[in-house]
Amino acid sequence: MLRVISTDKAPAAVGPYSQAIAAGGFLFVSGQIPLNPLTGELVTDFEGACRQSLENLFAVVAAGGSSLDNIVKVNIYIRDMGKFSILNEIYMTYFKEHKPARAVVEVSNLPKNAPVEMEAVAIIP
Repeated sequence: MLRVISTDKAPAAVGPYSQAIAAGGFLFVSGQIPLNPLTGELVTDFEGACRQSLENLFAVVAAGGSSLDNIVKVNIYIRDMGKFSILNEIYMTYFKEHKPARAVVEVSNLPKNAPVEMEAVAIIP
């Protein structure tokens, strides 16, 4: 059985998809760009964008009944691989002891011209 996850603590989907889907004990979180859920504004500075994308991701994970410690895989898309070390510094402030599997891919563009997008898979305990 599939369950659609939605929260107003993260930006609404900007296309024909759900913020997340719960299925088979897993939570599949759609890509989160750095939109501020309160204002709808895009955070464009890279550090702020990384933090906002992570906050959005964690809000959806929480709405799906899981938590940061249950995230098993994160995919990150960035427009400039030259900012990889900045991404890692910010990422490590959230994922301290728990380190899920991860991929970081440089892409030519993202929705709304965002500098970063993050998606995840988590276990629902």
